[in-house]
Amino acid sequence: MTMKAGLYISEKKVMAGQIEVPDLQPGEALIKVAFAGICGTDMMIYAGKHPRAKAPLAMGHEFSGRIERLQGDSDWAVGDRVVIEPTLSCGKCEACLAGASHVCKTLKLIGIDKDGGFAEYVAVPFDRLHRIPEGLSDAHAALAEPVAIAVHTVRRSNLKVGDHVVVLGAGPIGLLTGMIAKQAGAGQVLISDISSYRLAKAEQLGLTALNAKEVNVTEEILKRTGGNGAEVVFEVAGNQITAKQMIETVKTQGQIVVVSVFKQAPAIDLAAMHYREISLTTTRCCSKSDFAKAINLLHSGAIDVAPLISHELQLEQIEEGFHLMENPDVSIKVLFHP
Repeated sequence: MTMKAGLYISEKKVMAGQIEVPDLQPGEALIKVAFAGICGTDMMIYAGKHPRAKAPLAMGHEFSGRIERLQGDSDWAVGDRVVIEPTLSCGKCEACLAGASHVCKTLKLIGIDKDGGFAEYVAVPFDRLHRIPEGLSDAHAALAEPVAIAVHTVRRSNLKVGDHVVVLGAGPIGLLTGMIAKQAGAGQVLISDISSYRLAKAEQLGLTALNAKEVNVTEEILKRTGGNGAEVVFEVAGNQITAKQMIETVKTQGQIVVVSVFKQAPAIDLAAMHYREISLTTTRCCSKSDFAKAINLLHSGAIDVAPLISHELQLEQIEEGFHLMENPDVSIKVLFHP
């Protein structure tokens, strides 16, 4: 039996098509997808820059849905509303055995290494399912994964109550990181970007926006932090400009947290970091506990993702969705509703 899917075909080419409904292996559930979001990683695949994703592929690792069928014994039931934690780990490497399966030596992801949420149905292992609480919509639950990324990012930092925080990049992860930093007690969150549309959303979310087209970001941040810089700087844009700014805007003995996956290796002034004892931390994916915390934050209303959802489209509109995401002046988060 076949199903609708939005498929990555080749560099800059996606299309709606038909693929086979996945066969279930023992310990898997068939999920009828409710909503699936386009992520920065999907954009990397779309651009032909992802080292593992192979066409044809139904992308999408941020998605929610309902259980349609189960293969094997579990506590889950047909009809349960779920959101998917997309990481697939080996369970045997040193990281997995130490409880850090999100940095598994051979980590794979649904929607990258196997077909994901840009389809009517997805096969998902039982242990990758999280229950959607009553009162949390399927659309908002679909953003649990990026919220969990932001939770993990902030928890990896040394952020303390009252700290100045800088977020370089106002894409979905940057905005969510700023929101979570506020929740964690940041006294001021300054966020920079070149998109006036996304910066307007940042202001709406209680962040202080800096338009890099209109101000010198480094000078403005230093001015707003008494000339000292921020205790924590989150780099979430992934380019040479922000790689330079992250060192310029962090306080002496402060911390830089690199969230971006850089497409090209940036030049980093390690000497400038050395002389001011700046710490550098990286972050990848999220843990199971981060995911659970993200769902709780969404359910409680502490994090409102409604302002981030700029478009809801059908799978047949997959080309339009990716064209929208290429333009940060009109989009933040595009969701497909199969």
